[in-house]
Amino acid sequence: MELNKLITETRNRDTMNLDIMSSFEIVKAMNDEDRNVPSAIEKALDRIASAVDEIVKTFKNGGRLFYIGAGTSGRLGVLDASECPPTFGVNHDMVIGIIAGGDSALRNPIEGAEDSFELCQKDLENYQFSKNDILCGIAASGRTPYVIGGLRYARSIGAKTIAVACNIDSEIGREADIAIEVTPGPEVLTGSTRLKAGTCQKLILNMLTTASMVRMGKAYQNLMVDVVQSNEKLVSRARKIVMEATGCDMNTAVSTLEKAGGSCKLAIVMILTDSSEEAAAKLLEKAQGHVRDTLE
Repeated sequence: MELNKLITETRNRDTMNLDIMSSFEIVKAMNDEDRNVPSAIEKALDRIASAVDEIVKTFKNGGRLFYIGAGTSGRLGVLDASECPPTFGVNHDMVIGIIAGGDSALRNPIEGAEDSFELCQKDLENYQFSKNDILCGIAASGRTPYVIGGLRYARSIGAKTIAVACNIDSEIGREADIAIEVTPGPEVLTGSTRLKAGTCQKLILNMLTTASMVRMGKAYQNLMVDVVQSNEKLVSRARKIVMEATGCDMNTAVSTLEKAGGSCKLAIVMILTDSSEEAAAKLLEKAQGHVRDTLE
């Protein structure tokens, strides 16, 4: 589809006088437009859930989730991937974000990188991407060559593919097994897809990884029981999580976490089942990491 025909490139009739609006009027217009994003996403929840199911299958079979994108879309993929290890205690290579032009493109645009159909294949090969992995291509326009090339390569080797676009009937959608196409409408600032389109993409990526990790046993109730205690805030959070999950006091939470090697999940099972560290670990292994299943 031609660029000027894309919804993300059309002019927003409610902000035609953006240049003469007051500061308050501009931020109010932006806030009003952002309200359209959740309702637009709601129409695609079935496809997002299907994508989650495929990601979970991939994880259970030892595969990885890859995000690919250029510009804002690529940065959002890298951001979401980077948040998974501290939040869910997973290895850094379980969810990988790749941006056209490499990591230096996170801060400075790399001219022409997104226009190559071949570059993404090389980037994926550098990570030994295989049919056991799953690829999620992100592009607000839905027509970025870098992303199209990556999706084509992934499908050619038999890997499952997902596309996230902010235009209907997108080119990347046609290249993917699951097309998540959400249209939040024209931007406040014409063509600036870091705005509503970027917000839309971020919310979708939040859903993909959070729902997948929950399905993998990374939560008990609504507590992040595999959080990594990498700073003082997270040390305090870990203690609170154990207390919330078990009803124990602070001293018990602290001492049990020490016995559990800092693992909230293990500490919770130790307390709730009145088990030793070794016995609780066996229960978790049998339950494939799901705390709730150790209690049944």
